[in-house]
Amino acid sequence: MNKTRLDPQVFKVPIDKIRAGYYSDKYFLRVSQILRSERHNPHVLYQFFVRKPAVIVGIDEALAILQYCTGYYRDEERANHLYQELREVQYQFYSVSPDGDAEELLRLSATRHSIRQQLNELWVNCRDQIEVRALHDGDQVEPWEPFMTIEGPQQCFAYLETVMLGVIARPTATATATAKVVRAARGKPILFFPARFDHYWVQATDGYAAMKAGAFGVSTDANADYWGAEGLGTIPHALIGSYQGSTSVACLAFDRQVSDNVNRIALVDWDNDCIGTTLDVIKTYYNEYYGGGAEDFSQWHKVVGPGKHKLWGVRFDTGGSLRDKSVVPHNEWSLGVCPELVYRARQVFDEHGLQELKILVSGGFNAERIELFEKLAVPVDSYGVGSSLFQEKIDVTADVVTVNGEACAKIGRKAGNFDRLTLVS
Repeated sequence: MNKTRLDPQVFKVPIDKIRAGYYSDKYFLRVSQILRSERHNPHVLYQFFVRKPAVIVGIDEALAILQYCTGYYRDEERANHLYQELREVQYQFYSVSPDGDAEELLRLSATRHSIRQQLNELWVNCRDQIEVRALHDGDQVEPWEPFMTIEGPQQCFAYLETVMLGVIARPTATATATAKVVRAARGKPILFFPARFDHYWVQATDGYAAMKAGAFGVSTDANADYWGAEGLGTIPHALIGSYQGSTSVACLAFDRQVSDNVNRIALVDWDNDCIGTTLDVIKTYYNEYYGGGAEDFSQWHKVVGPGKHKLWGVRFDTGGSLRDKSVVPHNEWSLGVCPELVYRARQVFDEHGLQELKILVSGGFNAERIELFEKLAVPVDSYGVGSSLFQEKIDVTADVVTVNGEACAKIGRKAGNFDRLTLVS
């Protein structure tokens, strides 16, 4: 299969900050500084690897960093001075924006642009001096298997190690965790819902990683930024609360105001009665759009389907300390969104002619819980997964393994097999 890489511009790399070493561990910055001062510039080969099975994501962003930031400033003292000026102008710009004087904003913007031009004129681009080989985002790797190598003069890229490891480690952990729930779901769609559990700066990276790992959809536009899509969203508890706790009234408001091409999915656990609330929403839709007579459920199927004036599905999100009204208490498995709740709901819906109404579940789902639901053949149509996808941690490591063509590696870190890697132009 032909695999393509993302355009480096997609990542909006903060070029000035990275070139200035703002995000680099000091000891990596000092490697480059010492080598330049010593006029010692060995030709080295770095290899990148992980220590446990993983779905690698972040390679394309690392390549973008190499594209823009492999090199050095020909006058470091002047570059450092300009960079401090740039930071000061940035702070002034942020303090004025967005309600400040338009002329002041234009002046600061022009100053910022001028400083960046001066920095770019001092920059010596060395990307053409290094050779990079790598797998593609979304590829699976085994422990210690190299997924990327960089070969070339060490001065040009040694200071980038911190940044490159970080932009690979974060999405690789997210992708690996997502891949586990995707496999557990056995082909049923996984909705990626953990945006609220971390800083908004990482949403684009996380969403891209999730999609590379096989997630069906993401919840924010930022999650979908790298491929230009939009986030998906059902009716939240907040909207139901805005309508005095009436799920049916909130669903009608949603239906009136949201684009026709969005499938309507009702969140039905507000009253801890997922089945009863679902039937109430169906009745309300039928009375609103089919002229009344909702007591005859033989016609309720008309309400079910995609698009406006229809209900495509319902989402169960019962809290893990609660028991839905339809569930018989017996042990802790009676709590939350449990198999019995979904079984009972599917049975009741089908008895009312609602066979096409989808059931989505969320709230505390991880790979193990999804595997159990699938093993029990619980009639779920889709899983929403949140915070558990941020609990995976995967360390990414880079090592020098050859120097000037000769093997030279830390004990236990010899060069691996590079046969799967392809040359990055």
